[in-house]
Amino acid sequence: RTADYADGIERLKASGHLYPCYETTEDLNLKRRTLLARGRPPSYDRAALALTAADRQRLEAAGRRPHWRFKLDHAPIDWQDAVRGPVHFNGADLSDPVVIREDGRPLYHLCSVIDDVGLGITHVVRGEDHVTNTAWHVQMFQALGAEPPTFAHLPLLADAEGKGLSKRLGSLSLAALREEDGLEPMAVAAVLARVGTSLPVEPLTSLAPLVESFDFGHFARATPKLDPAEFVRINAKLLHAIPFDDVAERVAALGVDGMDRAFWDAVHPNIERLGDLVDWWQVAKGPITPLVEEPDYLAEAARLLPAEPWDADTWKGWTAALKAATGRKGKPLFLPLRQALTGRSAGPEMAALLPLIGRARAHARLCGEPA
Repeated sequence: RTADYADGIERLKASGHLYPCYETTEDLNLKRRTLLARGRPPSYDRAALALTAADRQRLEAAGRRPHWRFKLDHAPIDWQDAVRGPVHFNGADLSDPVVIREDGRPLYHLCSVIDDVGLGITHVVRGEDHVTNTAWHVQMFQALGAEPPTFAHLPLLADAEGKGLSKRLGSLSLAALREEDGLEPMAVAAVLARVGTSLPVEPLTSLAPLVESFDFGHFARATPKLDPAEFVRINAKLLHAIPFDDVAERVAALGVDGMDRAFWDAVHPNIERLGDLVDWWQVAKGPITPLVEEPDYLAEAARLLPAEPWDADTWKGWTAALKAATGRKGKPLFLPLRQALTGRSAGPEMAALLPLIGRARAHARLCGEPA
């Protein structure tokens, strides 16, 4: 993009929209403090425009290198924001922005506009902290002979407690959400596309519904709250609805041999992330340490454990026999079995999980043995 920036800079210099300034950082800080002490906004005073060619030559001979500012037209700056509605600035109230460093490198504001012109950008969507920048950019587009794009300034996100999110908060970067939190891309997209709107967040397998329903008019001006737990909730619902064929290759990539359709069908209604499959595989195939709180009851359960082969009806028949033998029902009947067989108090349907555990492991766990 260097050649494009150089061309844009030369055009703006030739049209008088850029001018060189020679103040040092110390000079500018002093001006800023003086203006603030007088209760005035710290806008640049355009002192550099009064320099003669001889003044500039003298400063450069003394080793000064100019930075360049964009000369704003002191006229109204208006645009129809796709989120905020009509936005108005007075160019006379704004400070001419620095757009080129002393070393000749162009800065964000100028590069951004030149890029947008060159790439034919039609819409610029960003945070409301860029509204003032947009006033500068509108005049830069016009100075380059281009029509400004449609701007949409969204309110800045807050966390679940209403505290502002920093863009430097790595824990909410897309890379971290994908790699560390193990979230599905479509779950992240579904949540982010609805933040700040009243539209429901739903698990989706395609971007098409989000594209079709997207409308800047759906976004409110109030500060939206982003609860990371919402990512997990939608991620879980998405995984619960995905058929095995759609994830078979990714399941195989988890590096655990034997995860097949039967295992997926048994476990996936209880996972929040695809990586949870590894944990449930460990539960099914062991070894795990059983949670034994009622050894006498579990000993009776082990005695009544039916012979293999096992299927989806084994759990029902076994627990019916236990109910008849012990008089237990409901939670006292089922929970001790789940805790001993899985080491957990909640999880997949035991009717589906029990055949995956197998009789030998089940018997050992009921007897309090790691298996």
